[in-house]
Amino acid sequence: MNEVKESLRNIEQQYKLFQQQQFTFIGALQHTRENAHDMIRPVASINQVQSYVDHHCNNSTDRRILSMFLSICNDLSKLCHSLEMVYSGNNITDGILERCKLLLSHSNNLSLIRAKYPHDVVNHLSCHEARNHYGGVVSLIPIVLDCLKEWVAHVEKLPRHKLYNLSGGSAPSPQDAPARAATSHTAPPGHLEAQTSTSNKDNVQVQGSSHVWKKHLNDTETHSGKHKHPWKPPGRHA
Repeated sequence: MNEVKESLRNIEQQYKLFQQQQFTFIGALQHTRENAHDMIRPVASINQVQSYVDHHCNNSTDRRILSMFLSICNDLSKLCHSLEMVYSGNNITDGILERCKLLLSHSNNLSLIRAKYPHDVVNHLSCHEARNHYGGVVSLIPIVLDCLKEWVAHVEKLPRHKLYNLSGGSAPSPQDAPARAATSHTAPPGHLEAQTSTSNKDNVQVQGSSHVWKKHLNDTETHSGKHKHPWKPPGRHA
């Protein structure tokens, strides 16, 4: 869980830098929308921002700030998928992650979402901008960050034995999932077969079979240098 909090803090630091440049972000969206002749519809998806960067961005400042937005969204999406793979919670925590994944889907319509108090990103827009163009896109990151903080708060209340998909040890980080899976206590089938084969070769099974028991006696006498011959009655030698 400490690794999750650290990842979340790092993303928050990036977002704070981005938030300080909100006017630059809105300016970049305005420029690229003009270049794309796309001034009517709102900026409503991550795909739309990506398209502006790829096809309608004419200067390095606009490209830098739009790419920063996309990078933060990508980091949040990766964190959500990592948490889903490693941590097991309940209906509440699973629902929070599903919401985050939906919000961060590149094709999801963001036009109607709005970040609320204590966030003031929407208040920094004009009424026209907030209502018609940028209210959703500036609200995306703070809403997802709030959801992930809520997820952490709920997960920390869960009993420890219900917290992880992977058993044993201390709390895993999202990066530890493949290594922990490789060191699972359950041996793979090939390993079990090898153990069984070795056991069969090294140990004589004598239970339930007189043939095996006789073989064991003969082998023992052979190794000790004694060879037993058939018994013949006295006075009847050939």
